[in-house]
Amino acid sequence: MYSNSTVYIIGHGRTSSDNVITERFKIFFINFIVDTENDEVVDLSCSATIPTTQEFIASLFVGKKFDKYYKEIEEEVLKRYHGTSQKAIIIAYKDGLKRYMEVKDKYY
Repeated sequence: MYSNSTVYIIGHGRTSSDNVITERFKIFFINFIVDTENDEVVDLSCSATIPTTQEFIASLFVGKKFDKYYKEIEEEVLKRYHGTSQKAIIIAYKDGLKRYMEVKDKYY
């Protein structure tokens, strides 16, 4: 399903203690599939408990570049996602990006 040029990266973020994600998973995470040839997010899943939420979060990242931090992505999350995990999404994005850059530096 994924080409040999893709990598699987996980970013973590904390949600509030009253969030169902915290009760179920203890932490919010986003799994990014990134193509190392063009640094594009080709797929994504996350620890959202509702499929629509997972699909919406994917729509914020799939097709976007993952080669550096983009303030525009954070601003889009702030503008469009108004669930209790908003800040956790941004933190998971930054954490995933950091991990991706480490992988890129080491292997590519």
